[in-house]
Amino acid sequence: MTGVRITSGGLTTTQAGEILALVEAARLADGVAPLSEHGMLRLRYDGAGGGRDFTVMTGSEIAGYAYLDPPSAQGDEGEVTGELVIHPDRRRHGLGRALTGELAAAAGGHVLRLWAHGDLPAAAALARTAGFERFRALWQMRRSLGEPLDQPALPAGRALRTFVPGQDEDEWLKLNGRAFAKHPEQGGWTRHDLDLREREPWFDPAGFFIAERDGRMTGFHWTKVHGPDLGEVYVVGVDPDEQGSGLGRALTLAGLRHLRDLGVGQAMLYVDEDNVPAIRLYEGLGFTRATVDAMYRRAPHADY
Repeated sequence: MTGVRITSGGLTTTQAGEILALVEAARLADGVAPLSEHGMLRLRYDGAGGGRDFTVMTGSEIAGYAYLDPPSAQGDEGEVTGELVIHPDRRRHGLGRALTGELAAAAGGHVLRLWAHGDLPAAAALARTAGFERFRALWQMRRSLGEPLDQPALPAGRALRTFVPGQDEDEWLKLNGRAFAKHPEQGGWTRHDLDLREREPWFDPAGFFIAERDGRMTGFHWTKVHGPDLGEVYVVGVDPDEQGSGLGRALTLAGLRHLRDLGVGQAMLYVDEDNVPAIRLYEGLGFTRATVDAMYRRAPHADY
């Protein structure tokens, strides 16, 4: 690895652009995006969310990239989470191993968790050789929107409307926190996290459905359109008091019908593989598993 160095620190606008191009090259080569939405927002909005960025340099070119979130961002002071990607033309030269080692050192005694999108064989092999264990998986599920969809049946006393920017943010964040109190990523969203997404070109309040009871938010379904052929059940949440009422199913159907009416051909969503009730709900709505993202964990001072 002569001439290779790993740097850590803030990214310039030019560097962020080069990394975004690297990410796209990896997506085209692998058939799956190497960074989550969170990672992409970091690159587009100057390190949004804090943490540290790492670049693998070969001469003057960026051959790889990674980031680590601060421990506080995970709701668990004993763990830090990140993602990494190596340019397809620079793989099989030890760069991934070197970058993973740098991340392990930078974790500073915390448990290190890394996502592997698509759970590709090369990522699994790197994880094994670097002392990581696979401990969590996120399913991507899909269904055609050309198939029939039931009418949403809201529980008695609930009404449906759409999100109003500049009015609903604070109440929505409180509901999101209650709905996902045990979720390691979604439950910790801040106003900054929400504001960034409202700045994204895909944001459309007409596809952000809010359920109310007596004027109080009780659930939501936020949809996202990736393009003419693909929409997403971006996030569905209900107040814990609404569990078992059928509100989640009704909200999901409302969003799916909205995507269908826009002419979108297919819907996708993400769900943890151990969330059996949610998987059963989505399978009942015609979704099947398409791909899997895995998270790998490495204890401090684990042997390579």
